[in-house]
Amino acid sequence: MDAIETERLTLRNFRTGDEADLFAYWREPAASCFLSQKLTDINAAKAVVERFSRSDDAIAVALRDSGRLIGDLFAMPEDDTFSVGWNFNPAYAGRGLASEAARALFAHLFTARQARRLYAYVEDHNHASRRLCERLGMRQEGLFLEFISFHSDDNGDPIYENTMQYAILRKEWIAQ
Repeated sequence: MDAIETERLTLRNFRTGDEADLFAYWREPAASCFLSQKLTDINAAKAVVERFSRSDDAIAVALRDSGRLIGDLFAMPEDDTFSVGWNFNPAYAGRGLASEAARALFAHLFTARQARRLYAYVEDHNHASRRLCERLGMRQEGLFLEFISFHSDDNGDPIYENTMQYAILRKEWIAQ
């Protein structure tokens, strides 16, 4: 993909050198939906970076000034619809960087990629992602009770989480 620049960020493909920064936040995922992607060492991070570097669906989010990776986005195409999401290093929380990155991605998807609709799944207890969806103008479309399990309790029984679906149409994005 062609890089997208915002005031403070660059959205780009992953590249060699992103491993340590990716490992910094994927070794202990903040959101339970990313637990299956938990990295155990830097070699695992290198393998992920190598795989992601060949895909436009996985988008690295780097600070414009330093090039340092601080998070990632995804945009998985399904005809004229995209499933979107984000995962950021908690050390950079509270600065509006996730909003800036997601807003730039949404603008790109609605214009350059001609998306008609974007949607995101968010666990109901992930308040930061829910607020981000709302700041982006997404509306809650549904609540899936005990939709998915990302981990188990001490007895090995799955802990099912409630998942919310948010979405926005191109015409809603333009109207904002």
